[in-house]
Amino acid sequence: MTADHKVALVTGAGSGIGKHAAMALLKAGYATVLTGRRLRPLEESIKEAGATETPALAVTCDVGNANDVASLFSKIEQKFGRLDVLFNNAGTNVPPLTPDEITPEQWATVISVNLTGAFHCTREAFKMMKRQKPMGGRIINNGSISAQSPRPGSSPYTASKHAITGLTKSTSLDGRPFDIACGQIDIGNAATDMTTAMAVGVPQANGTMAVEPTMDVKHVADAVVHMAGLPLDVNIQFITVMATKMPLVGRG
Repeated sequence: MTADHKVALVTGAGSGIGKHAAMALLKAGYATVLTGRRLRPLEESIKEAGATETPALAVTCDVGNANDVASLFSKIEQKFGRLDVLFNNAGTNVPPLTPDEITPEQWATVISVNLTGAFHCTREAFKMMKRQKPMGGRIINNGSISAQSPRPGSSPYTASKHAITGLTKSTSLDGRPFDIACGQIDIGNAATDMTTAMAVGVPQANGTMAVEPTMDVKHVADAVVHMAGLPLDVNIQFITVMATKMPLVGRG
């Protein structure tokens, strides 16, 4: 670790869940690296976190680009010398469409960011965590409720998130000899800019439109901080944090 702080990286940290998780990690004492496509939202996230004694670093990166990700991790190693926590959070989506309406380009974009981007970051984190002293670290993947159950018209997103579950399991297994723990947080209806439509109604599996309950995104950030803070001989393999009354369990 750095002289006084463990080091965390959050992808997709300029907005939504990533922003709040990064701010929570920073406030919890982690030297925090925030990355995303645009610099200004990352810097605004750091500013919004308020004055802390822990360092923060904003770095632009397209996680779907392997060279960008390699450059990001090189900067982290140069600045801090190690990485203790990676939160693979960056994600994108397309409008609700049936499979025949989805273009190959839309499919490729979602898979590139949500799945390939998570793999690129996992790959670089794994390399760093294996060689650093002391060895090891923790990788947390944002699986989403869509890693468990789809919404109508969501095949690219749902496929990417189901694949994240496989990546989580494989990384968890492969990380054992190197003290690299990997777990997944599946998040349902956290109140961010991405969930504003739920207040007016979103498509349901039975063909209707319905308003869905949401929860304060703070609870997601708190869960990420809790997972990050566990000793490396303890792992939360899967955790679901969701609005209690959202349609998931049972028939709605």
